[in-house]
Amino acid sequence: MKISNLDDIIESGLCAGCGICESLAGRDAVQMEVTPDQRLRPKTKQVLADTVFQDILKVCPGVTIRGPAKNQTEPAERVNDTFGPMIALYRGWASDETIRFHAAAGGALTALATYLLESGKVEAVLHVEASAEEPMMTYALVSKSAQQIYDGAQSRYGPGAPLTQVHRLLDEGVIFVVVGKPCDIAAIKNLARLDQRVETQIPYTLTIFCGGLPSLQMPSDMAEHFGIKASELSRFRFRGEGWPGLTHMEAQDGRSFDLTYEECYLSGDTPWAYDAQFRCKICPDAIGELADVACPDGWVMENGKPIHREAPGANILVARTPKGQALLRDAESSGAIVLEPFSEVELMTMHADHIPRKIGWPARTLGLVLAGKPTIKVRNFRRGKAISASGLIYFVKNVIGTFWRAWRGATVEVGFRKD
Repeated sequence: MKISNLDDIIESGLCAGCGICESLAGRDAVQMEVTPDQRLRPKTKQVLADTVFQDILKVCPGVTIRGPAKNQTEPAERVNDTFGPMIALYRGWASDETIRFHAAAGGALTALATYLLESGKVEAVLHVEASAEEPMMTYALVSKSAQQIYDGAQSRYGPGAPLTQVHRLLDEGVIFVVVGKPCDIAAIKNLARLDQRVETQIPYTLTIFCGGLPSLQMPSDMAEHFGIKASELSRFRFRGEGWPGLTHMEAQDGRSFDLTYEECYLSGDTPWAYDAQFRCKICPDAIGELADVACPDGWVMENGKPIHREAPGANILVARTPKGQALLRDAESSGAIVLEPFSEVELMTMHADHIPRKIGWPARTLGLVLAGKPTIKVRNFRRGKAISASGLIYFVKNVIGTFWRAWRGATVEVGFRKD
């Protein structure tokens, strides 16, 4: 099915909400706004020139995503069939205990970004922060000091469009690192094929392991559970100030409430739901194969399963590129981070919840094609090995399940189209 405008991408459930389209077209033409179903989506404000729209299609991670470059995947033994390029693998955390406690996990991303800035390797850090005016909202932040990076730390489990600022920074000649979700990094890699400035001005990309992007309805329902309306919030922290850290909300009248990680995301008996967007359910790369460094939680394990009791923060640091490996070594040598040995087997056990999507995306994208719906064009993500790992029965069930959900319109999102 042909995609003829941005609304087609939204309504087909393919939009990742990254903001690269606003950055490329300009805010006068495209602006990221909250839709009636509480997701951050691009609103077309004026007719786009065909050349601009075609560039957006080439860059959008909801339309096209390409796997790791050749220099990431050689030699072959550095590539795990499921978890992708792993040139180096560590467990670690920020050396600064204040950062380690404040950040969502071990503070490794905050420490790496700060090291890059203070060492002069970059001039700015593009990431996100909680809105001071609308605490559930997440905005793009361009940090040029360690304090700004620190202030923007902590996880944000909801819509955020960090890439709205990319072209402004490129036009200003700024050298910067992008810290974002895996789909944000995919957009940057797509943009590099169109804009030569990306290669020199964005020398590093850092990411997380992503569990899917929920809408603003989830935190709103959490607050409502305690009798707080979204408009009454003065603060909403998803994680941090410990590890995993409490979800903490404050009302303007002084009331405050906390939820544990288990209560927020792992309990089956809550009045809120982790309503991840459809694009996340067909994602071929929620684990950041395209970044220089991917940095998930380094969960404490008991009986082969991750647990979520409060503990000193820890990350897993996966160097995906030689540049990422050098960054980790340099940051450790400078005293910014602590690194310990870690193995692929431990990683696959700790983050086994990512395996179903990593082996299921070929079936799900095929199901969309058979239903006549748009889907992501996926290249170089080891399609054959994913199908082989999934097995015939799992593959066929996923094809059929996705086909019927798409046929019934389960992928349709609420956008801005008025016709």
